[in-house]
Amino acid sequence: MYDNNPFELLGLKPGADADAVRAAYRRMVKSCHPDQFQDAEEQRAAQERLIQLNLAYESALKFASRRTVGFNLISQEEAKHFAQRLIDQGNLESALRQLNRADSKDTEWYFIQGNILMALKQYETAHQSYREAVRREPDNRKYREGALDAALAMKKNRPLGEKVMSWLGRK
Repeated sequence: MYDNNPFELLGLKPGADADAVRAAYRRMVKSCHPDQFQDAEEQRAAQERLIQLNLAYESALKFASRRTVGFNLISQEEAKHFAQRLIDQGNLESALRQLNRADSKDTEWYFIQGNILMALKQYETAHQSYREAVRREPDNRKYREGALDAALAMKKNRPLGEKVMSWLGRK
């Protein structure tokens, strides 16, 4: 199916982390979703490709998550505390690494991750983090504001070609 290398099928190097696997999967699914095709033969081929991508995605995520278990996990509260200290020092990449050492994730964890990713200008991933926080606590205003800010940043920072196509009504 994918020669036992799910990372290759997703267009990734074998050492990719879970976030990279998710991003590659989403990108590739958009290009081969069966609903994009009118012809029944093309739809069937796209469906087969989608099945391969789904299997590769699951395998790649398993491999990526196994690798992260080996590093020292710390309590969620410690991870958030250390991450916040690193954010205050302006060391965003290290803050994200510390946050990812948490043994579990709560709503605030997703919000902090969203804040770090926004500062790193990774708007789409930040938006996903904020949305998870909103999903867990729908009435929290600061989580909703974070999701809105990320959505606006994504829209503002779209490539020019996409903007032109949306203005022309083709998207």
